[in-house]
Amino acid sequence: MGRKDPLDLDAETARVVGALVERARVAQRAIDGWNQEQADEAVTAAGWAIVHPEHNRMLAEIAVRDTGLGNVADKVAKNRRKTIGLLDDLRGAKSVGVIAELPELGLTEIARPVGVVAAVTPSTNPGATPANNIINALKGRNAIVLAPSPKGHSTGRLLLRYMHAELDRIDAPRDLIQQLPAPVTREATIELMRQADLVVATGSRTNVKAAYSSGTPAIGVGAGNVVVIVDETANVRDAARKIATSKAFDHATSCSSENSVVVIEDVYAPMIAALVAEGGVMLDAAESAQLSAAMFVQGRLSPRFTARSAAVVAERAGLARAALKHAAFLIVEETGVGAAHPFSGEKLSPVLAVYRARDFAHAAALAESILRYQGAGHSVGLHSKSDERALALGLGLPVCRVIVNQAHCFATGGSFDNGVPFSLSMGCGSWGGNTISDNLNYRHFLNITRVVRPLRVPRQEPTDAELFGAYRRKFGA
Repeated sequence: MGRKDPLDLDAETARVVGALVERARVAQRAIDGWNQEQADEAVTAAGWAIVHPEHNRMLAEIAVRDTGLGNVADKVAKNRRKTIGLLDDLRGAKSVGVIAELPELGLTEIARPVGVVAAVTPSTNPGATPANNIINALKGRNAIVLAPSPKGHSTGRLLLRYMHAELDRIDAPRDLIQQLPAPVTREATIELMRQADLVVATGSRTNVKAAYSSGTPAIGVGAGNVVVIVDETANVRDAARKIATSKAFDHATSCSSENSVVVIEDVYAPMIAALVAEGGVMLDAAESAQLSAAMFVQGRLSPRFTARSAAVVAERAGLARAALKHAAFLIVEETGVGAAHPFSGEKLSPVLAVYRARDFAHAAALAESILRYQGAGHSVGLHSKSDERALALGLGLPVCRVIVNQAHCFATGGSFDNGVPFSLSMGCGSWGGNTISDNLNYRHFLNITRVVRPLRVPRQEPTDAELFGAYRRKFGA
């Protein structure tokens, strides 16, 4: 039997994807008249589909089994925490009909659906990220079609089974939530992005670039490579505890996990001691070199080490020291930045690079250098008693978030003790090649129509003297 013509394969892909999108459009039109209460009921139904303890456990187990990434207990915690946090964010939020009246401006704002959302989701969070996207989409009365990673397809399939059962319970169309069939191909994902009304892409740079090139309005997120500064005013033990907890969580699958810690000289020794007390194991120069050679093949991070436990990372690198079998995370000392220093980049594993800085100015410069090498736009952490230093980082570094005195991977994507929206997708602004600089949230899944009326009291047109007088006097223009 001869091979199929590529044009026939392209046509078949377009047909299969087109059928999914058309079903999604029919389902979306069926709920276009929902009121706020109905939209919120669908949001709650989708949330319960993943938070239900038995469902959550099954999703976490399948995710770890089929992707090989992370660990079950932390996935269970992530699925629950991210979902209940999002549901709490959405309580009382207006997303249907008139959402704002601004009489002083003569404006009325009306929320409208975007239509069919294509959601490209990563293997690192094959349950939590799709659920987050689904809930946000339903909040705005949209339909959504998932394009999971191939390894995450089984988790997505089970998630949809649970979601569809809850949609049945509230008498909502099942086709509001769909997924590309297995095997998920790049061609099918690209075709879905082309046919949808909005693309939301979380994951690899390749997927994000494809989303922006699809010809469809797209929201992508940038690469992580979080740097955290510990200055001489910090509570060293508290900083070490938070960094260790964050770094080890789910074997560092999160793009918000700390990758490098820059420690000011005055507290370097006690900080290293505190990290070791929290389960970190410091590698010597020979071990660090051996780990680097194994983890980075021709300058690229080997997937064999992604989101594996510290013990597995050490074993696969051929490191045999007994203490490594019980390590929560590995610590490597680093001095340089760039391709010749691969530990300065994103590692997606429980491996933490530490830098020594002379003072805060040096620490900020090191952080900027690391971020501009990899991770510009994402975020930086600071453990310090100085609020002025946090503001200085926000004013000077190419980041969209400065996370102060918090465990980074928990705080960046929203927390019950900070004010940013719960999300698994963090926009990185123009620094990271993204269209958004905030955490992806329900408002990104809405079209806003504005009714514009004449002002009751029209604005007075300014005179040339008011606009240009000071400028002309200063420069003699």
